[in-house]
Amino acid sequence: MLKLTDFIIDCPDPMELARFYSEVVGRPVKEDSDDDWAGITYGEVELAFQRVDDYHAPTWPSSEHPKQYHLDFEVDEFGPEQRRVTELGATLRQNFINDKGYGWQVYTDPIGHPFCLCRNPGAVWP
Repeated sequence: MLKLTDFIIDCPDPMELARFYSEVVGRPVKEDSDDDWAGITYGEVELAFQRVDDYHAPTWPSSEHPKQYHLDFEVDEFGPEQRRVTELGATLRQNFINDKGYGWQVYTDPIGHPFCLCRNPGAVWP
């Protein structure tokens, strides 16, 4: 089973962008936010902002610098979901799983958009 947990936007200053979107959506910036990662809880999904060094703003609708985001999906186990998403056409790009079986794996979808399968201690989904 997998569940969408985060919608993540790359940016040069996560707290600044989180404060902006906090005002836009009328929800507070999470207390554990910092200069590298800031979030806003929005229902069951976190709207998150991730620091990217040498950030280049999108030039939409031009494709010189396309839009930047990625999706995180919390999983019960990596193995079955890894098999399932790769059979659907995803490609595993990087693996950040620790020796206790927690962490994340970075994939790209069939046209190159990144997403992560994540497994975090204490995360239990009905």
